Amino acid sequence: MSLLARLARLARRSDARLNMHTAPAPVRPDAPHVAVVGAGFGGLAAAVRLLVRGYRVTVVDRLDQPGGRARVFEEDGYTFDAGPTLITAPFLFDELWKLAGRHMAHDVDLVPISPFYRIRFDDGDVFDYTGDAAAMRREIARFNPDDVAGYERFLKKSEAIYDVGFEELGHVPFSRKSDMARIVPAMAALESHRTVYGLVSKYIKDPRLRQVFSFHPLLVGGNPFSTTSIYTLIAFLERKWGVWYAMGGTGALVRGIANLASALGGQFRFGETVEEITVEEGKATGVRLASGEHLAADLVVSNADAAWTYRHLIAPHHRPTWTDAKLDRAKLSMSLFVWYFGTDRQYEDIAHHTILLGPRYRELLDDIFHHHHLADDFSLYLHRPTATDPSMAPAGHDAFYVLSPVPHLDSGTDWTVHAERYRQAIEDALAATVLPGLGEHLTVSRTLDPQGFLDDYLSVKGAAFSFEPVLTQSAYFRPHNKSEDVEGLYLVGAGTHPGAGMPGVLSSARVLDTVVPDPAVLAADRPLQRA
Repeated sequence: MSLLARLARLARRSDARLNMHTAPAPVRPDAPHVAVVGAGFGGLAAAVRLLVRGYRVTVVDRLDQPGGRARVFEEDGYTFDAGPTLITAPFLFDELWKLAGRHMAHDVDLVPISPFYRIRFDDGDVFDYTGDAAAMRREIARFNPDDVAGYERFLKKSEAIYDVGFEELGHVPFSRKSDMARIVPAMAALESHRTVYGLVSKYIKDPRLRQVFSFHPLLVGGNPFSTTSIYTLIAFLERKWGVWYAMGGTGALVRGIANLASALGGQFRFGETVEEITVEEGKATGVRLASGEHLAADLVVSNADAAWTYRHLIAPHHRPTWTDAKLDRAKLSMSLFVWYFGTDRQYEDIAHHTILLGPRYRELLDDIFHHHHLADDFSLYLHRPTATDPSMAPAGHDAFYVLSPVPHLDSGTDWTVHAERYRQAIEDALAATVLPGLGEHLTVSRTLDPQGFLDDYLSVKGAAFSFEPVLTQSAYFRPHNKSEDVEGLYLVGAGTHPGAGMPGVLSSARVLDTVVPDPAVLAADRPLQRA
């Protein structure tokens, strides 16, 4: 079947389900069973989609709550979203509610954020990045009037890449080499061989503006100097759909989707670790838990880290494609150091999203991605949800988290030794710039470092975003949504197609609509295994 025909089939299937006005019929007790490994956004979205189609679904997660990296920490009246905070394609969430015959607005209140980001350079200059075309032209003109026209051309290029890379291909599986071959002409025309920074530099000349329009890959684990320029589609994605916040935090979205799955009949088992995806005669038969229990299933969907799934959950003799040697050669994303803290005062001049760029750009990224060296300097993303939602902290207080991109565990950094030193350096930098007197007003504090990404989320090498999004690890060259090695095994999440970030992860679950057979077909083709 041609790529265009598969796109049309996917569109028809999705449109038919989205036209539902009532809740789907209850799942039959004898329906085929799916075990979903991990309750992150990918696993939750997959569960909803599979339940709507008539599968029985059990979601297993080693944490005590849904969300995965998007879990929630609560302490002394503060609420901290542990992970993703940028909502840039709200229609992908809305679609899940429509599939379930409900309205997202009844459960989750999304509000627009402006500016999208406040970008502060090391010399103190500030650029407000918004969705307002006129305001953006004025901001650019303050730095370099000659770049206004270049920015307009860049945005048109971003739109063209968005139309192909997101609208046409973001929800389509790349299971065969022929799937990749069909898009090569379009990708070549869109200059996907360039890096993000390289494409931006073609249109923008001011060095600081080049940073403004090339930092986005860092939000999905990529280095702007090596990530394929396909990711410049984010610029138009944000212009088209805006940047949003869920009142109550990202955790409100997590709870909303988990509640959808529960209402549809899905089962959750928290606090249980999957140690093996069992395989017989090349077919997935379920999952074995750390307790020794075997949870039988007709299909398995892994929302665990893709590199971890293949290296640790599938026996080597069942994965001729994703061998240990191939996994050793793979490039993994950087990691993150995240500091969550509260203050007993409010910093009312701090925007919801602030990016503080350090004195080095390319050199710092080289240290992180290529040299795996923990540098003394850093660039930071500061999240202040209380700028929009005071409920995230006690009255008169602020809640924050600040993250710093850092190398994954190949750096050899002993974070039990260095974590507090690094946190203090970040505190000092914030106090000297945007949060004066910070140390005197701290009330709560906790950190997450690369070792925590490994320990808490079973991310290989503590990488925060799984496989790095370089061209040779994109589309067909990522672990496939339908496993190349094990029949009945499917992957969702940051490590499979189309990649990291909330839109990418939700789109990976949408791909399942194409590659997972309908339950009636499955029941007819193979013996039913009961959980």
